[in-house]
Amino acid sequence: MAKVQIPYGKEKIEVEINDNNLQGVYFPNDVEKREFASEFSTNLENANFAEFMEGDERVVFIVNDGTRPTPTAKVLKVIYDDIKDKDIYFIIATGAHRAPNDEEFEYIFGKEIYEDLKAKDRIWSHDAKNDEMVYLGKSTNGTEMYLNKIVAEAKKTIVIGSVEPHYFAGYTGGRKGFLPGVASYETITQNHKLALNKSAKALALDGNPVHEDMMDAMNVLKEIQVFSIMTILDKDHNVYETTCGDLVGAFYDAIDSAKKVFCVDIEEKAEIVVSVAPYPMDIDLYQSQKAIDNGKLALKEGGILIFVSQCRMGIGGKTFFDLMASCNTPQEVLDKIKLEYKLGYHKAGKMAEINTWAQTWGVTELPEDEVKAVHIKPFESVEAALEKALEEKGQDAKITVLPLGSLSVPNILKD
Repeated sequence: MAKVQIPYGKEKIEVEINDNNLQGVYFPNDVEKREFASEFSTNLENANFAEFMEGDERVVFIVNDGTRPTPTAKVLKVIYDDIKDKDIYFIIATGAHRAPNDEEFEYIFGKEIYEDLKAKDRIWSHDAKNDEMVYLGKSTNGTEMYLNKIVAEAKKTIVIGSVEPHYFAGYTGGRKGFLPGVASYETITQNHKLALNKSAKALALDGNPVHEDMMDAMNVLKEIQVFSIMTILDKDHNVYETTCGDLVGAFYDAIDSAKKVFCVDIEEKAEIVVSVAPYPMDIDLYQSQKAIDNGKLALKEGGILIFVSQCRMGIGGKTFFDLMASCNTPQEVLDKIKLEYKLGYHKAGKMAEINTWAQTWGVTELPEDEVKAVHIKPFESVEAALEKALEEKGQDAKITVLPLGSLSVPNILKD
């Protein structure tokens, strides 16, 4: 029997799987370990960061919320002593998500820097529905760019992000700090509606309508000086590489490194796939869904996807939940979305689509009725789910495990 370690919240659980069933356990790829601080400092110097910070005008930093693995605290630890006495201000790029709590603020900034910034009243959490917004123009596609006034009226902004595959934007990072990060609810809705297109998927940039709309919308930033700090993490959440400077250039420079880490070669699809949303991406069902979307790429038609996530803050998105709960079948979900789109429906659409050709089972801490309402079959443990799956698919069925399913994008070699 193979003993497989699976993340669950901040802990790990051990699952035994028969060697004859286990096709493989796939993590993001191993890459060389690098010394972060010195390499990052060199990259900042080459990109003229010190020159960008010159002057007395306010610099607004855009940083990710607590649902992302972005190592903002590590970045700030390197630069904070040089910038702390300047007129700096931080805005949390929540998009349409809620504001962080104290635990998440400490995760984002690190305890000492967070306490210092909080004492100086230098942090603001973006509220897409209630903050004052400024209209800056529209994309070719028609997305109207309303940005948070704090950013729109800044002369200089620094966006700190991480680049990894994203299930409908192709990749996170770069332009996502602005859209959806600090955009209005209406702006985010217009852009995310494009996620229903089949070309909006992980790793895809060319021809991806969400990415292309986001990039086009960045043209409205021409009056704002932007310095970008992008990070690429390895599977252990150590910083593998950083790219700095121009918003677009730093984003595209990070793509090749992100592919090296996150694109996982798998020989063939399996009848059963276990895909895990690791901490902090397990914050709720809404965010954990990325593990479902990646896991489906390794799953045979008619197979069973066992989704594992603590979902420690619950469902996370009332709009997508209400839609799914109002429908008796996954197909009915898709039919309703065609009639009307609201922000969050793209999440429901992606989850429902899988269940038109496979099954999704879930091991979470959510109430059973909530899990069933989103057309997922609940189980108390991974072992129980695997036992039942083998009964249904046959005792010889192959099992693929993605312990970091939110960050692992399967590349199937033999379809």
